[in-house]
Parts: sequence; structure tokens; C-alpha cells
Amino acid sequence: MFVEQRTYSLVPGGTAEYIRLYEACGRAVQERLLGPMLGCYTRDIGELNQLVYFWSFESMDERTRRRAALMADADFKAFRAQIRHLVLKQENTLLVPALPASAASAAVSVTQPTAP
Repeated sequence: MFVEQRTYSLVPGGTAEYIRLYEACGRAVQERLLGPMLGCYTRDIGELNQLVYFWSFESMDERTRRRAALMADADFKAFRAQIRHLVLKQENTLLVPALPASAASAAVSVTQPTAP
């Protein structure tokens, strides 16, 4: 298993419009074809105007198959056309486990922090 981190650098002030369009016509098709998103974050400190997505895949073959289906999907192509003017740069990173997750951390959703 590995996690793909996808970072989108957006035009200044473009985050709200991107998120609005993503929720309206991008997220459903992405999650239908890629599986549930682990999380979507913005930066609070450091380089701003970025969205950072995390997706999980069991193998490179699965990722390749799912991403090819996404790129071929008419609804996703329409979404990409709507947000193209907002995206300045895209970076992808594949993160592989360095240590196995503990049973407790594996049961906690990445998007929901636990109370101390």
C-alpha cells in the first residue's frame, strides 16, 4: 500500500472557487473512480494558495488503472476544463510506509484528529 500526495498550486485567491467547483462536479467522479479520498488540506504556513490531496492505493497497477479511468471520464474532463485557469502547477509524490501503522493509528481516520 502507498499514499499519493497531489499538490495543486493555485492562482492567488483561487482556492474558494476551486473548492466550490470541486465539490459541485469533481469530487464525486474522483471518489467513484479512485476510491475515498484520505484528505484534502490547505497550507496555513509556508507556500500559500495550495491544496494538498491524499489518495491511497494498494499497488501501482491499481493506481495506473484507476487514474486511466479517471482521465478517460467525460465528467472529469469537464471538471478539469472548468478549473484549468486556476491551476498554476501540480506536483505528485508517492509515499510508501516507513513503519507499519499501529492498530490504533490505522483505525483513526486521517481527516479526523483524535482528542489528546
